[in-house]
Amino acid sequence: MKISINANRCEPSPMRKFHPFAVKANEAGKKIYHLNIGQPDLETPDVYYQAVRQFNQATLAYEASPGMPLLIEAIRSYYARLGVELDPDDILITTGGSEALLLTCLSILDPYTEVIIPEPYYPNYTTFVHAAGGVIRALHTGPEEGYHYANKKRIEKLITKNTRAIMITNPGNPTGVVLDESEMRMIADIAKKNDLFLICDEVYREFCYDDAYGVPTMGRFKDIDDNLVIIDSVSKRFSACGARVGCVITKNKELQQALLKFCQSRLAVATIDQLGAAALYQVDQDFYRRSKEEYRRRRDVVVDRLRKIPGVVVEEPMGAFYVMASLPVDDSDKFQRWLLEEFEDAGETVMFAPGAPFYETPGSGISEVRIAYVLKQEDLERAMDLLAKGIARYRAEQMNEE
Repeated sequence: MKISINANRCEPSPMRKFHPFAVKANEAGKKIYHLNIGQPDLETPDVYYQAVRQFNQATLAYEASPGMPLLIEAIRSYYARLGVELDPDDILITTGGSEALLLTCLSILDPYTEVIIPEPYYPNYTTFVHAAGGVIRALHTGPEEGYHYANKKRIEKLITKNTRAIMITNPGNPTGVVLDESEMRMIADIAKKNDLFLICDEVYREFCYDDAYGVPTMGRFKDIDDNLVIIDSVSKRFSACGARVGCVITKNKELQQALLKFCQSRLAVATIDQLGAAALYQVDQDFYRRSKEEYRRRRDVVVDRLRKIPGVVVEEPMGAFYVMASLPVDDSDKFQRWLLEEFEDAGETVMFAPGAPFYETPGSGISEVRIAYVLKQEDLERAMDLLAKGIARYRAEQMNEE
């Protein structure tokens, strides 16, 4: 028996790769500060739970495959506030942003066709593209340039006869890079000129720490309606990762029809979660402000502490709740395992996501890490202290071995 080529091309999640080592560390009595997974710890708005508790239909039935009308209308209202007018059939509800991305890749890619993605990027993009038989053409960036990728010549150089799409995350995961209006317009123009899909993962849209960026969305550019695919989700914005509700937004009717065909594989998104998600969009503007300010404080703590560690290269992220940094270690993957197996300070250690799996280019990101600043301030301070001590001890041991 054989496993498919596409399955074998996919890699395990780097965010969860070290789970077995973490389990053993816990069993040994160590406390671990988890900075490896983007799981927000802010409270989910209570309106979600209120909506679920009030559900009282006698039979829990399938919802419509495109999504619950109540939720679709809630999303339309949210985008109207951003200046983006949507029709109900422009929105397809999905099981989280992940299914939105997978369905999109399945709908636009043929074997060996290409997607241009700035690297480092969210590693699950590899899974979605490879599951559809596609190929990633990486637009390389690195810590020395602050991971900025909005370069017209470099993007256009990657376009070939096999290119089907450009895929970006704005604000960025794992880098926190945010595109300004002119950069967004430039990338939109490239997609339009070359008849490419522009897939914009905007799940961190509300977390932009410089007010000059506003609340960015490619949806404001009305002249790219046929090209544009927006991926959105309630997971990060409302601290509701367990709800697994997202959506694909596109005015391209042919693409919407293709997406619906693949929806047959899951029939419908969970009814109760859609009901709760619709309620989340009722939160007032103060909720977004409070959430952003909390993450801004956490970012400042992490970046300040990282800059005090000798040899670390880091630029202040302008959005999302991640920071990518280069550490003065030979291999962040090896260093992470050492932190779990051999290091502890007062019975505590720390986890991050090693950087190499965030790159397509071989040999890139080996000394880099992604840190998710999703813990409260005092825990982040302690985690950064552990990281600094771990780096110092790890380097000392390596020097002794030499």
